[in-house]
Amino acid sequence: MAPSIRLSALGVAAALALLPPNARAQNPVGRYRDVADSLIHAATRDSAAYRRLGLLVDTFGHRLSGSRSLEAALDWILVEMKKDGLDHVRGEPAMVPHWVRGDESAVLVQPRRAPLRMLGLGGSVATPAAGITAPVLVVTSFDDLERRGTAARGRIVLFDVPFTEYSKTVAYRVKGPSAAARAGAVACLIRSVAASSIRSPHTGVLRYDSTAARIPAAALSVEDAMMLHRFQDRGQPVRVTLWMNARLLPDSPSRNAVAEVIGRERPDEVVVLGGHIDSWDVGQGAMDDGGGSVAAWEAVRLIKQLGLRPRRTVRAVLWTNEENGGRGAEAYRDAHSAQLDRHVLAMESDNGAFSPQGFRFIGSDSALAIMRQVAALLAPIGADSVEQADESPEADIAPLVDAGVPGAGLAVDDTRYFWYHHSDGDTLDKLDPADLGRCVAAFAVMAYVIADLPDQLPRALAAGSSRAR
Repeated sequence: MAPSIRLSALGVAAALALLPPNARAQNPVGRYRDVADSLIHAATRDSAAYRRLGLLVDTFGHRLSGSRSLEAALDWILVEMKKDGLDHVRGEPAMVPHWVRGDESAVLVQPRRAPLRMLGLGGSVATPAAGITAPVLVVTSFDDLERRGTAARGRIVLFDVPFTEYSKTVAYRVKGPSAAARAGAVACLIRSVAASSIRSPHTGVLRYDSTAARIPAAALSVEDAMMLHRFQDRGQPVRVTLWMNARLLPDSPSRNAVAEVIGRERPDEVVVLGGHIDSWDVGQGAMDDGGGSVAAWEAVRLIKQLGLRPRRTVRAVLWTNEENGGRGAEAYRDAHSAQLDRHVLAMESDNGAFSPQGFRFIGSDSALAIMRQVAALLAPIGADSVEQADESPEADIAPLVDAGVPGAGLAVDDTRYFWYHHSDGDTLDKLDPADLGRCVAAFAVMAYVIADLPDQLPRALAAGSSRAR
C-alpha cells in the first residue's frame, strides 16, 4: 500500500489547505493526488457498495415506474441516506407513467404448436380479450416493410433485425409498432434488442406515432424470431396467437432521491452525479441501473465519511422514471431551473457498473482539457480516459446538458451489457464487487476534484442535444 493511501483523509484535507496559494495555482489538479488516492482506497478496500446494491435489489426487486416496489425502495433509500449523515436528504416529486404489463403470451400455431418466449414492450396496448391470431410477415428493415406493399395487412409483422449497435437497432423497438400499423398490421413483434441470448426476451419502451393506430407490440427472443424467419424462408405459413392484457393507468407520484455534501465556500454551486433508480419489471434492475445509482450514492457517502468538504456542493441524484418517460430528469431540471447556471458538472452512470474506463464528456474544449487532467488521477484503476461526445452521454442529464451544463457519462467495459439489458437476466450476480468499487472511486474522485477546483468548468457557447433512451 502506498504511503499516500495510508494518509488519513482529514490529514490530506488539512495539508491541502495549508499549501501556499501560488503552489496551488501552479498545479490546480496535481495537488489532489493524495486525496484521490484516499478516495480510491476507501472505495476499493471492501465490497460495501456491492453489499448495499444486493440489499436493495434482493429486498425490493425490479422497480418499474408507478409500482409499489419502486416507491418502497425510495422510502428505504432516503432513510439510509439520512443514516449516512448526508446533507439535505429529500425526495423531490415527479409524476410518472404507470404502465402495467399484466398477463401475456405468444404461441406458435402453425406450422406447429409451441410457446414462444416474449415480453410485451413498455407502453403497449392490450390485445382483444381473446387475443390476436394471425399470419406472420417477417421483415428485415423498415425499407423491407415498405417494399412489401400491402402484404402486411391483417398480419402480425415481425421485425427480425440482428443487433449491430444499440443506437441503430433500438429504432425497431421504438418505432416498429407504428410503422407496422401504418402498413396495416394488427400487431407487431420485434426480435429482442440483444447482443447475445439464451432464448431470453428483452423488453423496452415503444413510442406510438399519433398518425398511426396503436397496435399491441412485444419482443420475441432472438432464437424464436430467427425460427419464424426460417419458416417463412422455406415457404411454410406461420401463424401466431398473441395475448396481452397490458394497461396504462393514470400518472403516479414518485420522487428523485437527493442527498448532498454541502460545499464549504460556494454551496450554491453544484456538481451532480447519479443514476436512475427505476428499472423494467423484469430481473432485478441491478445492472440497469441499480449499480449506477449505488455508485453515485456511495461516492458522495465516502466524501462525507472521509471528512472531505469541497468548495462546492456535491449532490447525488437517483432519478426516477428514466426507462419509460424521463419524467424524473425533467422534474429535476424544472425544480432547479433557476440554479442551472450554477450547476458546474452533471454526471451519470447508466451502462452497467462494469470495469470503469473513464468518462464520455460534452462541454467546451477547455473544460475537456480540465476533465482529462482530473481523470489522470484515476490511472491507478484504469479509468483515466475522457472522450469528447457530440451529444449528452446519458439520458437523465440530457435536460441539463441541453441547458448548457457540462455533462459526463461514466464509460465502462460494456461488452456484456446488452446480453442482459431489459431482461430477466439483469440480476446482481452479473456485476463484480471490485468493478463496482472502482466505479464508486471514479465518481468520487471526479466529483470531489471538480467541486473543489478554484474555478468552475468553462462552459461551451452552445448546449448539446439529448440522446434517445
